[in-house]
Amino acid sequence: MDQADVWPSKKSEEMDSDRVCIWPRMEPFLLGALQVAPSSKLSLHYLRKMATYVRTRDGCFPSLTWLMWRHIACGKLQLAEDLAWLYFETFDLFTGHSPGERLEWAECLSQCSSKSELDQHRNERSVDTLQFLLFLHIQQLNRVSLRKSLIGEEWPSHCTRSPSPSEREAKTSSQNKNWDDQAHLSFVQSHLAELLELLVEPNQLSESGRVPRDCQISLEAVRSLGLLLEGWEHPCRPVQPVHRLLSKGPLQMHAGYSALSHSFILHQLISCLQHNLALNPFGITSCLRSGKKLAWAQQMEGAMKRAKIARNTHMAPAGSKMVLMSQVCKQTLAKTSDKMTGANIKIHRCADSFIYLLSPLRSVSVDKCRDCTVVLGPVETSVHVNCCQNVRVVCVAGRLVVGASSRCTFHAMTPTRPLLLPGNTDITLGPFHTFYPSLEDHMASVGLAVVPNVWDQPLLLGTDPVKPSTNPDPACYRLLPPEEFHMLVVPFHMKGDTCEVPGGFATRYQAAIEDKQKRIQRWQKTVMEAQLNKEQKCKFQEMVEAKFHDWLMETGHRQELDSLIPLPESSLQVSIGALVNETTVNETTANDTCIKTGGAVGHSPMAC
Repeated sequence: MDQADVWPSKKSEEMDSDRVCIWPRMEPFLLGALQVAPSSKLSLHYLRKMATYVRTRDGCFPSLTWLMWRHIACGKLQLAEDLAWLYFETFDLFTGHSPGERLEWAECLSQCSSKSELDQHRNERSVDTLQFLLFLHIQQLNRVSLRKSLIGEEWPSHCTRSPSPSEREAKTSSQNKNWDDQAHLSFVQSHLAELLELLVEPNQLSESGRVPRDCQISLEAVRSLGLLLEGWEHPCRPVQPVHRLLSKGPLQMHAGYSALSHSFILHQLISCLQHNLALNPFGITSCLRSGKKLAWAQQMEGAMKRAKIARNTHMAPAGSKMVLMSQVCKQTLAKTSDKMTGANIKIHRCADSFIYLLSPLRSVSVDKCRDCTVVLGPVETSVHVNCCQNVRVVCVAGRLVVGASSRCTFHAMTPTRPLLLPGNTDITLGPFHTFYPSLEDHMASVGLAVVPNVWDQPLLLGTDPVKPSTNPDPACYRLLPPEEFHMLVVPFHMKGDTCEVPGGFATRYQAAIEDKQKRIQRWQKTVMEAQLNKEQKCKFQEMVEAKFHDWLMETGHRQELDSLIPLPESSLQVSIGALVNETTVNETTANDTCIKTGGAVGHSPMAC
């Protein structure tokens, strides 16, 4: 698609300022489209058959039960049951459920003691049939195009203008199509007729199964299109679902809507939508171009000069709020604020940094980062990590998705199986191992509970999406051995009642913690029984401190301390008892010490 179609000139913008504007919603593409090539069984050919089938079977329309979807997916489309549930669960995850409903569902699942009981509870779940059909079709967003894989993007032409800086930045910040609002617009424009065909009732089809140009489509069917499209009559007016814009006001006649039959003429509806489709005004391109920039509490030269954080949370409607963080390097960034609540977060190309986002979030994407630690508040939908190296992510999330990443560690609490996409190597999965005072309140606000917690049951989605594998692949992932398990301490003072890790730990990890505590107690007893005099204590403290400083430098934790609060070399003093407590017994437990040392100050050096 020509860039000129997406970015009108200033003059044309002024001429069209009063035109009704309709755009693709961000969340279905961001949260719903799996970042893997879809199965050929989800092509339009099979979805057309499914659209006809569901309208003629009990339990399929207007709501599709899990039992019937499993029958269609496994019996008709020959998909594996795990993959069928993955699609069903993904759709259910990002569509509207209140926190209370999610907690009730979690309680039901936690009481299941067998697969038959689990299947019985799953059979009680249902989704909107027509919206689910649209959801299955947008899986084609990440379909691999042979032509584009050979020649790249569209052929250049004399009429293609050079992209603006904000467009180039948006392209860089959204290499995967799930974040790329221009890709969303292009997809809808290219597939609009196909999407609407799936909503046409079977009795409107010709004998050959074709969709006549002048057939009608009901208002109720168009209502389901609100999953993908929304808009406004004017920028000063509220955002509305697409069916309201099409059935009232200036678009009613152009869309071929009849108030008597409550239906649209298909070809007029397609023409009307194509004419009024535009780029999402709350998408990543707009956020980078005109979003509110966030100032740093400490502005530094060099590493921080290129860092950017922008947000649209001050003006975007629910579901479109986003915060973009790019190129944060060698820094500690901490944030807990209502400005973050319910936002979709993108952390892009960050390196050698520690990032704490301790608010209830809608979704988080960590893309092309290296050597970072990311600690998150509860994430309602998904945490997606893509193309990262040596990154540690600590999260409570509706789902964890990892793709094309290496040497990454994930400490997660999640009610759904972690999804490992193709291209991963040396992935470590461990239990959630930290807390902050308001964690449990934040979890309740997004409907996440401590059970079920299946962080250790990943689903491997290979290059053949029809047959996901659950067999462990040594080259892909491992479960964290208990002897390598250590607690993480959030180094900031906050208000709240949570004083321990919600849900505790599995027996093997709890035993590892208790064993370390016993070793510490034995060491403390040995030091006390040594009965060192004052001179010996001073000498011993110097030796331990020197060893501790060497460890900080070797592991990179010195940078973490320095970024929490700038301290002179001589001020980083820890008592003999603290050093013996945390470092000498097992060097890796000093990680807890360095975090606590920074936490004593009680504030973030980079609040935004």
